[in-house]
Amino acid sequence: MNNEIQVAYDVEGYLIDPEDWDESAARTLAAEEGIELDAAYWPVLHFMREYWREHRVAPDVRHVVDFLVREQGFHKKKAKQHLFGLFPYGYVKQACKIAGMQRPRAWSTG
Repeated sequence: MNNEIQVAYDVEGYLIDPEDWDESAARTLAAEEGIELDAAYWPVLHFMREYWREHRVAPDVRHVVDFLVREQGFHKKKAKQHLFGLFPYGYVKQACKIAGMQRPRAWSTG
């Protein structure tokens, strides 16, 4: 008997149900983006997941930058550079997708 959960994606590769996300899904989504997740990624992804659980919406990029400043000790400009270094093709395209968010309809890139 196969106990694996079938994860559903939209046509752009975003999770249809963010509840389906786990670290294995993140690794799969990251690999599709050409990213190998290492220790630098997990604090960002876990913050995004916690924010989503609390607010039921993907955090705006400014919330992630604030998290990096507050919890990781970055200066604001360096936090933004770090975030976009991790996800060079964009926050929505890569960070939101890998964190298991549904594709935002409209977005501020911060």
